[in-house]
Amino acid sequence: MDSTGYIALTRQSGLMREMQVVANNIANAATTGFRQEGVVFSEFVSSVEGAPSLSMGQANVRRTSFEQGTLEQTGGTFDLAIEGNGFFLIETAQGERLTRAGGFSPDAAGDLVNFDGNRVLDAGGAPVFVPPDARSITISPDGTISADGALVGQIGVVQPTEPADLVREGGVMFRAETGFEPAENARVLQGFVEASNVDPISQLTRMIEIQRAYEMGQSFLDSEDERVRRAMDAMMKSS
Repeated sequence: MDSTGYIALTRQSGLMREMQVVANNIANAATTGFRQEGVVFSEFVSSVEGAPSLSMGQANVRRTSFEQGTLEQTGGTFDLAIEGNGFFLIETAQGERLTRAGGFSPDAAGDLVNFDGNRVLDAGGAPVFVPPDARSITISPDGTISADGALVGQIGVVQPTEPADLVREGGVMFRAETGFEPAENARVLQGFVEASNVDPISQLTRMIEIQRAYEMGQSFLDSEDERVRRAMDAMMKSS
């Protein structure tokens, strides 16, 4: 295959990756705390001896949008949303993880857990405990938990030291490669959850654009294949 074919194939490969990302965004448009992703295309340029330089496109980098999602009121005692920058701190089998999905509930032992049963942590990394016999639970904007008027703990709200180094795990969970610190200017809202920040209309539009671009690339490859076949046939007939 000549350089033209390789260049076209790298473009097609990148478009396929972007289509997968867009499809995943659309599938999670109703997932609480989900962050929309995008694909970053980059250009690889290489010099070729005795010929013009060769340029190929790549789409190996994913970019996550951390724009605020819509805050939806549920009235649930342990449904929490963060207004501003910040993440809830969750304990998993793989270590501490960050998330914006705040649909929590107390387990049988009184520990606050997420939908997967992973414990919610305070800023110091200790599990958040809620007395099972408490008649009323209130959570203030700074995450402080009061049971029947007595302070019993505080929800940990943190932010990554380097936001660009966050690694997505499991849809709504992130790993902070370079660590995290207490979040500033973040408010915890009790009785709310944060919806996905996916814009379904723009994602559907982008899906159509990708599909059309892919079809154009495939048409080019088919035409290029036919051109090479005709050239080879002509060479064989003339020999």
